[in-house]
Amino acid sequence: MIATILPLIGRRLVMSVLILLIVSLLLFLVLHVLPVDPAAMSLPPTATIADIEAMRREMGLDLPLPQQYLIWLSHVIHADFGNSIHFRRSVLSLVGETLPATIELAVLSMIIAAALGIVGGLVMFHVRGSRKEPIADLGSIMLLSIPEFLWALFFILIFGVALQALPFTGRLDPQFRLPQGTGFLLFDALAAGRLDIFWSAFKHMILPCFSLGIAFSPAIMRVLRSSLIDVYQEDYIHLARLRGLSERRILIRHALKNAILPTLSLMGVQFGILFGGTLLVEVIFSYPGLGNLMVDAVRNADLPIIQAVGLAYCVVVLIINTVVDSLYLVLNPKLRVR
Repeated sequence: MIATILPLIGRRLVMSVLILLIVSLLLFLVLHVLPVDPAAMSLPPTATIADIEAMRREMGLDLPLPQQYLIWLSHVIHADFGNSIHFRRSVLSLVGETLPATIELAVLSMIIAAALGIVGGLVMFHVRGSRKEPIADLGSIMLLSIPEFLWALFFILIFGVALQALPFTGRLDPQFRLPQGTGFLLFDALAAGRLDIFWSAFKHMILPCFSLGIAFSPAIMRVLRSSLIDVYQEDYIHLARLRGLSERRILIRHALKNAILPTLSLMGVQFGILFGGTLLVEVIFSYPGLGNLMVDAVRNADLPIIQAVGLAYCVVVLIINTVVDSLYLVLNPKLRVR
């Protein structure tokens, strides 16, 4: 098994490097077309034209664009993304502080989406051919039609404002300080033995995680239902019935493990989309993650941060796709060609 997975990972790494180069080039070109002068923004408003020109030379902005890209790329390879124009801090440290928060939010949201999607898909498959099927279809379509930001607004109005049951701003209650560690707040709180911080962080994540999870679960439901219907047409399902196996055992032991493979591929794609979709939800809930950092950077035309965050999103999505492809290879023996 390892012998079949390693070549896949190797091919993925080569493709990932090429994709990252293309994305970095597009980011660099698009951002340098914008009517923004990083040199002028790096200086105080009282700076003279001579000061701005000197800063442009210092930043290498007077060089030809291809040379500027190669210089920037060489710095990126050495993990040097420069300093933020707005925050006056290292871009790498800013991304390192916010990326774990977004990953934590995306992973928990995807767990919720997967759980709701699998349960909902099984329910939709169970009611097929009955009077409840149109109701289940209508319900899944309605869920599919509501984007994550609307769920966020609904949850804030209901659970945050009306019922005042859950917090809906920030990542932690103001009386607590972020524990030192990995940046993954739930893990760091448990590692420090601070259950009060863990509970506070958990409550702050409920609404944004369910906003994302519910929005991305209907597609999983419908794909799993369709996959189960296709699998139930296979001969081995009919043979299992002839052997006297119960419908529950046929579903769990035979049908589900095959129908879950297309669903797993969809989950990988959904996870990548969900990770990018955290941006708007983070803004709505004032969640201090990578999305909020990106919005601040765009608002202040902070090009170094925009470039770094764009590459960070690309790297995470590539890693997700590689993991899903490897897992798909492990679960599907037909793809293990020696």
